[in-house]
Amino acid sequence: MAVQEQRTLPPQYVEDLQKDLGTQLTALTAAPLATDKFAPTVAGQDPAQQAAYQMATTQGQGIGAFSPYITQAGAYSGPTGYQPFMSPYQQDVIDATLQEYDTQAAAGLQGIADLATRTGNLSGGREGVMRSQYQNKSDLNRALLQSGLLQQGFTQANQLANQAFGQQQALAQQVPQLFGADIGTLRSAGAGQQSQAQAVLDAQREANRLEAYEPYERLGYQQSGVASIASGAPGQYQSMVTPNPTPLQNALGIASVGGGLLGNYGDYLRGSGQQ
Repeated sequence: MAVQEQRTLPPQYVEDLQKDLGTQLTALTAAPLATDKFAPTVAGQDPAQQAAYQMATTQGQGIGAFSPYITQAGAYSGPTGYQPFMSPYQQDVIDATLQEYDTQAAAGLQGIADLATRTGNLSGGREGVMRSQYQNKSDLNRALLQSGLLQQGFTQANQLANQAFGQQQALAQQVPQLFGADIGTLRSAGAGQQSQAQAVLDAQREANRLEAYEPYERLGYQQSGVASIASGAPGQYQSMVTPNPTPLQNALGIASVGGGLLGNYGDYLRGSGQQ
């Protein structure tokens, strides 16, 4: 007995649109996407960042910027730290002062002799005793004067050395801070430039991605449009009748089945004979 089937088909223009979409999709997916055009990219360091790094890692600037000043401060604090600050004219001053003192001391001795001559009271050894006492006191005063002048020069030089020590200590703290401020300024400025460069790269990457996927998005819009058209288009009904098989077709079908059974049975027999 013949079998009759009935199905609903879309209009021909809808089928044409669907076929066109399939053709476009096949052609589009046949070529791989150039993903390298929108792969993530990191902006390189800005020259200001490189300069900051160079400064930070350079001995005497970022690293160890304080070292020369600490070394110099140590030299000023040692037992000979005062020497660079001693006046080069100190000995001249001492010599001139002692020369004037010796002149006055000699005048004093002469005064004793003149007194003895005028009065005649310094007879015998009295004049010699007075001269000896005067000379001893004069020599002591001369030594004290010389020592005082030396001490004065040392005190002044030591004060200057202490001031220089403090200045070097202050510089040992200030110089690294100044270098650090410069390094920070360069690093900050460079980071801003790097961020701007990264934003440009990201924008270009996004533009490349949109360009690469634009055909797919366009095809998606077309597919949505075709689906909307198809859903509103009137259907076409098609009937299909499947006729009954002829006796020959039945015989061929039975022979096919029988052949299959015989083949299986033959395989079974061959298998049994091999055991």
